[in-house]
Amino acid sequence: MALVEGCKHELEISIPAEAVEEETSKVTKTFQGKAKLPGFRPGKAPASLIRRNFGGDIRQQVLEHLVPKFFDAKAKEENLRVVGTPSISDVHFHDGEPVRFKAKFEVFPEIELAEYTGIEVPYAQPEVTEEDVEKRLGELRESKATYANEEPRPLQDGDYAVISLESISGAEEPIRSDEVVVLIGGPETLAGFTENLREASPGDEKEFDVTYPEDYGQAKLSGKTVKFKVGVKGLRRKELPELNDDFAQDLGDFRTMDELKEALRKSIMSQREAEAQRVAKDKLVEKLVDANEFPVPEGFVERQIENRVEQRLRSLSQQGVDPSSFNLDWTRIKEAQRDAATREVKASLILGKVAEREAIGVTNDEVDREVTRIAAQSREPLPAVRKKLTEDGTMDRIASHIQTEKTLNFLFDKATKTVPEPEEEVPVVDEGTEDEAEVETAAEAQPESAAE
Repeated sequence: MALVEGCKHELEISIPAEAVEEETSKVTKTFQGKAKLPGFRPGKAPASLIRRNFGGDIRQQVLEHLVPKFFDAKAKEENLRVVGTPSISDVHFHDGEPVRFKAKFEVFPEIELAEYTGIEVPYAQPEVTEEDVEKRLGELRESKATYANEEPRPLQDGDYAVISLESISGAEEPIRSDEVVVLIGGPETLAGFTENLREASPGDEKEFDVTYPEDYGQAKLSGKTVKFKVGVKGLRRKELPELNDDFAQDLGDFRTMDELKEALRKSIMSQREAEAQRVAKDKLVEKLVDANEFPVPEGFVERQIENRVEQRLRSLSQQGVDPSSFNLDWTRIKEAQRDAATREVKASLILGKVAEREAIGVTNDEVDREVTRIAAQSREPLPAVRKKLTEDGTMDRIASHIQTEKTLNFLFDKATKTVPEPEEEVPVVDEGTEDEAEVETAAEAQPESAAE
C-alpha cells in the first residue's frame, strides 16, 4: 500500500492467471451463446473463433468483472475505507499471465478526536418580555384585519387605495394588475405612487413616472423609471378586531386572552431558544474543527462544493431568477466555496466520529416521526411518501440528519456555557464572492406588487 498524500492512496494489484482464465471462459461462453457467425448456428461457433472475433469486448468484460472484485478484496485486506470510485491505470493484460493494474483512490481519514466535552461556548438563556408578547399579539391582530369600503373622497396619507395599474414604458416586461391595494404614505409604498395618488379620488385616472431604487427586490425593475397608467377604483378602511377573549377563541384552542398570551410567550421563547442554541452549536462546531487537524478527501470537498452551488441555484430558481441571465464566473464562484466546503466536510466527519464513540444512533421511531411530519406537510399518503423517500435515498439522509442533531445536542449539553460578551454578535453567514453577491441581490424576496 502506498500513501501518496493526505487521503490519497495507491495500490498495485495482481489478479492470478487462473482467475483471469476462468473469468475469460465464462465471458466467452456468454458471447458464444449469442454470437452469429457465418457458417455456424447460434451457440455452435468454437470458443477459439469467438475469442478471435470478439477478443476486445471479452477482455473488457473480464476487466469489468475482476478489477472491482480484486480491488475491493485488497482494500478490505488492508483495512481501507475507500471514498468514491478508484482510478484504474497501467493495466497489463496478456494471455496466460496475471492481470496487473494500479488503483488510485481516497480513503476516510483517521481521526484522533481532541477533547469534545466541556468546550466553552457563549450562551445566555433568552428572555421574553411583555413588550415581545404585545408585539406578536399586534402582528396577529394585523393579520386578522378586514377592509371596509368608504365613501369616495380625495386620498390622504394612511388611506388604503384600490387601484388598477398598467406600465406604459420603461419596463422590460409589461406590468399589469386590475386590483392592487396601496397604503398611501406607507413605508412599503414607493414614493412615486404616494406623491401622485395623494388627493386623487375614486374614478380618477393618471399617468406618471415611478423610479425604482437601485436595491429594489426585483432585479428587472432596480434603478428603472417606469411610466404607469393608474386608475383609482376605490377607498378602503382597515378595521382591526378587538383584543378580547373572542379574538383568542377565534385563533384556536384558547378560552381567554391570558391563555393566548401565555401560548405566544412559550412560542417566542421556543423560537429564541432554538436560535440561541443554533448560534452556540455553530460556534461549538467551529471550535471542534479548529481543534482537530486531519486531511479531508477531495471527493467529499468537491461534492460539498457542488451541493452549495446547487442550493444557491435552486434558491434563485424558486424565487423566479434565472442565473443564466447573469454573466457570472462559476469557476471562480465554486473555488470561493472551497474553504467553507472543506470545513463543513471536516465538521461532518468529526460529528460522525463523536456519534460513533458515544454510540449515538437513530431509532426507527425517530425516522418514522419525521416521515409522518413530511407526509402531513405535503398532504400525501404516508405509504407513498415512505416509498418515495426510500427510493430516492432521502430516508438515509433523514436518519443522518437526526443523528447529527442528536450529536449536536449531546455536545451542547456537555459544553461549558459562558456569559456572552456585551458586544458579541451572531456570526454572519459566508457572503461568498462579488459574483455571488450580485446573484443574491437579484434573488431578494420580491414584494407583493410593483407599487411596493
